[in-house]
Amino acid sequence: MRQLSVKKITKAIKEMAIETNCSLTADVRDRIFEAEKSEPFPVAKNILGKIHENILIAEENKMPLCQDTGMACVFLEIGQDVHFTGGSLEDAINEGVRQGYEEGYLRKSVVKDPLRRENTGDNTPASITFKLVEGDKVRIVFAPKGFGSENMSRIAMLPPSAGAEGVKEFVVNACADAGANPCPPIVVGVGIGGTFDKVALLAKEALLEPIDKPSSDPYYRDLENELLDMINALGIGPQGLGGGTTALAVRIKTAPTHIAGLPVAVNINCHVSRHGERIL
Repeated sequence: MRQLSVKKITKAIKEMAIETNCSLTADVRDRIFEAEKSEPFPVAKNILGKIHENILIAEENKMPLCQDTGMACVFLEIGQDVHFTGGSLEDAINEGVRQGYEEGYLRKSVVKDPLRRENTGDNTPASITFKLVEGDKVRIVFAPKGFGSENMSRIAMLPPSAGAEGVKEFVVNACADAGANPCPPIVVGVGIGGTFDKVALLAKEALLEPIDKPSSDPYYRDLENELLDMINALGIGPQGLGGGTTALAVRIKTAPTHIAGLPVAVNINCHVSRHGERIL
């Protein structure tokens, strides 16, 4: 049994909160730069150029890429041979968020109660997802989720008879309805299967997949590509001002489901598709 102090979790979370808010992973950054080169519409190309410039300034000056520094979404894969010492794991995660958002001068956007709206003042609590796996390592994925895009999320409990065509229609309509609100170009996470709650998690986890690595399943790889073409054909374009680059990528995650159902969820990220990973 491996002993792991929760202080190491706090330190990692603090550092990731700052890093992910100030720089993009290479796959997202490169896709944006590629889109700028290939975009045929002058206005759209100019906007992508400004996004490009913003990315470089944020990285160089260690400043937030976006004023909405998001709600902290933390995903942990915990090896079953790990024993945490020194206190509560959940408290340690929230302490890392607290320190990161304070030391990084990041905007605090979390309210204690959804209706009474009092700000917690430190961006806690985080949205935490735990998964138990084999081994003695802990994998942490930190994703600050802005709500301009999160508010565009959609879920549907389709009948099985809707099939792939029903799924495609739902996903494309969700992106069309989102319009300029999620600050396109967007990354689209799609969950298919599971239950009402499971499919929403699948869609969010799909956003954490590298956008330069399509599905390993040829069927879903083709579906990702088809959906990307359909979404870009909407012509919404960067920041909603028209163009050929409405989406950077579509990623799909699936799970087994009941014979009577076809759950589908869409979770959208703006072009600032932020996340980072560490293994302790």
